[in-house]
Amino acid sequence: MLLSRLARSSICIQRHTAVGFNLAAPPPAALMRWSSTGSEPERANPVKAETVSFEDGSTRMRIVRPREDGSTEHRTFHNLWLRDNCQCSECVNPDTRQRNFDTFKLESVRPQEFFQHETHLEVRWDDDHRSIHPWEWLECWFPGGFMKEGRPPQLWSSRIAENPPKVDYRLGAEQIMADLTRNIWVYGFCLVENAEPTPEATQAFLEKIGPIRNTHYGGFYDFVPDLALADTAYTNIALAPHTDTTYFSEPAGLQAFHCLEHEAPPDHNPDEPLGGESLLVDGLQAARLLKRETPNLFDTLRDIRVPWHASGNKGIAIAPDRTYPVIEVDNETRRIDRIRWNNDDRGVVHLFDSPPWYVAARQWNDIINRERSQYRFKLTPGTIVIFNNWRVMHGRTAFKGTRRICGAYIPRDDFVSRYRETNFEHDRVIRHNLNLCAGHGSSTVRKDSPTPDRLRRIWN
Repeated sequence: MLLSRLARSSICIQRHTAVGFNLAAPPPAALMRWSSTGSEPERANPVKAETVSFEDGSTRMRIVRPREDGSTEHRTFHNLWLRDNCQCSECVNPDTRQRNFDTFKLESVRPQEFFQHETHLEVRWDDDHRSIHPWEWLECWFPGGFMKEGRPPQLWSSRIAENPPKVDYRLGAEQIMADLTRNIWVYGFCLVENAEPTPEATQAFLEKIGPIRNTHYGGFYDFVPDLALADTAYTNIALAPHTDTTYFSEPAGLQAFHCLEHEAPPDHNPDEPLGGESLLVDGLQAARLLKRETPNLFDTLRDIRVPWHASGNKGIAIAPDRTYPVIEVDNETRRIDRIRWNNDDRGVVHLFDSPPWYVAARQWNDIINRERSQYRFKLTPGTIVIFNNWRVMHGRTAFKGTRRICGAYIPRDDFVSRYRETNFEHDRVIRHNLNLCAGHGSSTVRKDSPTPDRLRRIWN
């Protein structure tokens, strides 16, 4: 049952005057009979008295809504919270969406009267300011309002090779951006097929997602295996599944690769494979398997923090702001936030933590190297792979000859912004950013879909 019913089933506009209330004591019916002139409050139609009222000497507003079973539920909203979150154009700059007043200069925050409109609650305060609070903004704080987003991550194994997420470059970046970013959000990666096999076109396409992140390797990269930089990526040896930039406090969000060419060595037998298969591993699926098979080892990789570093290039000695575990979990939601794994870039595990950590890391390494955990494919000119570096590990088999690879890192925040802006209406995104409980998407609602009157989602 939705809060909008309170306004729609009762009135379009109702007014209550709060001056002089002993609001903590009288029953709702007494409040309905009171007004500053001693007359009935103005209203267009009868309304349940308990719909909106004030408590504790007008320091809090109480909103009650009906449930489907005929019972009711309520939430109380403190005056300062309501006043601070007014959404009118005086309080929030309509161009920048930034707060336009100093919260802490509000000496008195007491309501004088309120109006129940069809779409929002309006409160007049003792400084004569009228604040606007959309019903759906308030409703998300009720039980059941905190619903996770409708497109949670879809975990996968090697069987995803049967139908990997992909988009067609030829349709144009703007036409495929919603599908591309949604695939990355849901599956952790996406293939962009039929791309122009040049570094210039690849860079231009990636910049449509977000700005390219500069690191000690530079920005957009275009390299061959010549060890121009001291990193195993610049060789032709096999690379086990790993995430990049574990040594940054905030690792790169997205990573992209485009194989522009793979030249065989002069003496190569054409009947033999050149190697260089790419492989992806779903870190969320690997973590789930670890927890299911050996819960105590999952806890070990979640709880024990280890150092990470990048120290191979002259003048470079990078380490994150603190030690981090392999599996990072959000303390509030208990969901996995990030996988941080590269055994080559790992520092020294603390002496006292090392026995259980090595056992857990060995099991983790076994899981991510299982054939059924890895999606293997050959990168060829014209196919760009873009993946979530916080979730998906990548690697490759050894190869012969010379491969030319280009690509880039894109910050996580910029990717998430692009995903939201291309998949959901801008106003809904803004509501989410201002109030994390007011979500804006689901598996059945697209940017071009009609929006239900009340849709409640929150990002996970």
